[in-house]
Amino acid sequence: MPDQKVGVLGANSLVGGCLLAQLEDMERSAIAFSREKRGAIQGGTVEWRRLPAPGMKNTGITCPISHWICVAPIWVLPDYFSLLETSGAQRVVALSSTSRFTKVGSGDMAENVIAAKLIESEARLQAWAESRGIEWVVLRPTLIYGLGRDKNISEMARFIRHFGFFPLLGSAQGLRQPIHAEDVAAACGAALQAPGTANRAYNLSGGETLAYRELVARVFWVLGRPVRVVTVPLWSFRLAVAVLRRLPRYRHWSAAMAERMNRDLVFNHADAARDFGFKPRGFALTAEDVPR
Repeated sequence: MPDQKVGVLGANSLVGGCLLAQLEDMERSAIAFSREKRGAIQGGTVEWRRLPAPGMKNTGITCPISHWICVAPIWVLPDYFSLLETSGAQRVVALSSTSRFTKVGSGDMAENVIAAKLIESEARLQAWAESRGIEWVVLRPTLIYGLGRDKNISEMARFIRHFGFFPLLGSAQGLRQPIHAEDVAAACGAALQAPGTANRAYNLSGGETLAYRELVARVFWVLGRPVRVVTVPLWSFRLAVAVLRRLPRYRHWSAAMAERMNRDLVFNHADAARDFGFKPRGFALTAEDVPR
């Protein structure tokens, strides 16, 4: 499908930006949808369109778009099923998250809601697509980081820069597999083209497994700071989070995040490697991956 246009939902996101850059490098034509009006870049292969209101029948699409990638939160995708149908969609790749597994039963109600939304949205995509003969692919990445724009490593780096230390609960030996946003974007493009991925869901993990404590240490190193971690009891975390959540930047923090520091959140990406050649990098954190 080298000549097929690719429709992209969530083009302004971290993974969306990486995806569009990769499509440009491959000279692949893409139509990127955004809620904001964007001007087309002269000579580029990406055309920007204003995203129509959810459920609109008159989408303004005049050319067929058979292949779609949704890197927006998967729970917004059902709002645009009519857009995809009108465009003549034949295959849809959607980004979900392994949080559908790790946040089920969380002590934080908001995290339980997120897990439920992910599970429900995946099911809605599958039911809608199969009822219309459209191929679907769901990708579930683990801890996404990169380019100083993520809500994981970047928030950790900001905390360290501001306070000079990072709090840990217990030994913080829970295993993690951080995955770079560029590798997630590459997986989206590869899964879109590989015929064997139709009507399947894949877990995407990073190329290295390391303890949470080691992950924190590497953030200190890339910032050029001495590693200063403070082991604190859970009640202190709960108190600190209650204070920090008054600030917009830390509104999504929860004590449940601390409790998971000692849990292994590890997923096998062998199926993705077999079916579309997924080969993520190790956790080679660089200065470009943290906020300036």
